[in-house]
Amino acid sequence: MRAALFRGVGRPLSIEQVPDPVPRADQILIEVAQSGICGSDLHMSEYGAVPEGTIFGHEFAGTIVQLGAAVPPGLRVGERVTALPVQACRICEACEAGLPALCAQGQFTGTNLTFPGAYAQYVAARATMVQRLPAGVGFAEGALVEPLAVARHAVALASIRAGDTVAVIGAGPIGAGVVLFARLAGARHVIVSERSPARREIARALGATGTIDPTQENVAQRLAALAGGRPQVVFECVGVPGLLQQALELAGVRGRVVVAGVCFAQDSIMPLTALMKEVNVQFSQCYTEADFAAVIDAVARGAVSPRPMHTDTVGFASLPAAFEALRLQPSGCKVLIDPKR
Repeated sequence: MRAALFRGVGRPLSIEQVPDPVPRADQILIEVAQSGICGSDLHMSEYGAVPEGTIFGHEFAGTIVQLGAAVPPGLRVGERVTALPVQACRICEACEAGLPALCAQGQFTGTNLTFPGAYAQYVAARATMVQRLPAGVGFAEGALVEPLAVARHAVALASIRAGDTVAVIGAGPIGAGVVLFARLAGARHVIVSERSPARREIARALGATGTIDPTQENVAQRLAALAGGRPQVVFECVGVPGLLQQALELAGVRGRVVVAGVCFAQDSIMPLTALMKEVNVQFSQCYTEADFAAVIDAVARGAVSPRPMHTDTVGFASLPAAFEALRLQPSGCKVLIDPKR
C-alpha cells in the first residue's frame, strides 16, 4: 500500500510503498477513506518525538475490510467506522477507571513503529475501540470525530454553566471544536483569540460570539469589552510556551483554565497569578469511548455542525507540502487526506 512516512526532523514526509498491515487477533483492518492531519503530528515531526519510519495518522474513518481471528461477534466487513486510536492494557488504574487514553502502558496509533497510523491506504484498529458511523455521518465527518472528541472532553472537564463567558486561545481544530461544544453547553459568550484571519472566520462560522487578533489587540481588554468582564473559563488550545501564563492572566476570580494544547517544550508560569484569583487549572488529554459516542450522536442529530472546520482535502502527492504548510504557517483548520487521490 501507499503511505506517508516520517523520515526525520526537517525532512518532508516521504510517500512510499509499504506492506499492507496485517490485523492482530483482536484488531480489524480498515480501508481508510479520510484521515486528518493533527497538530500533534506537526509537533512530533518538529521535535523528532517519534522514530524514523513512523506513519502518522490517528484521526480516521473508513470501511472494515478484514477481521482479526479473535474479534468478537458484531462487527462486519463492509461497515463504516471510526475508532479510538488507543492500544490500552485494560487492567491498570486508568483503564479500570474507563480512561484508556491515560493508560500508562498504552500506545497511540500513528505515534510509533508498532502501530502504524492512517496516513496510508489501510490502518489496523483494536476491535473494542471501534465505533460505527450512522447514516448522516460521512467519512469526512467521521475523520473529525477524534479531534471533536478531544474538544468535547475538554469542555466536559470545564464544567461550563449556562451564561458563562468562555475564552478560547487558538482556533485550530481543537479550539474550533471547543467553540462548538462550549456553545452547546450553554456558554453565553465564546470569544476566540487567534492570529490567523482565516481561522477567526472559521471560529465565527462555528458559533463564536467574538474573535480577537492577538497581534493587533490587547486580548484582556478586548475580552472585557466584548463580554463585559473576565471569562469564567479559558481554554488553551495551542500548546506553545507562554500561552498557559496568558490563560492564567485572562481568567476571572475562581476561573477555570483547561489546557488542551499539546506543548512539547518546557514552559514556565508565575504561580502567583493563579494564586491571587484561586484559579483552577485542569489539563485535558484525549477522550473516552463515551466522548466518541457522544460526538457521533451530536453530529448525526445535527446538534453540532463541524463542516466549517474542514478546509481542504489532499491526496498523497500534495500531502508533504500541505503538512509543511500547516507546520510552518497554519491558516486553514482541518486538512484531510484522501488516500484514493
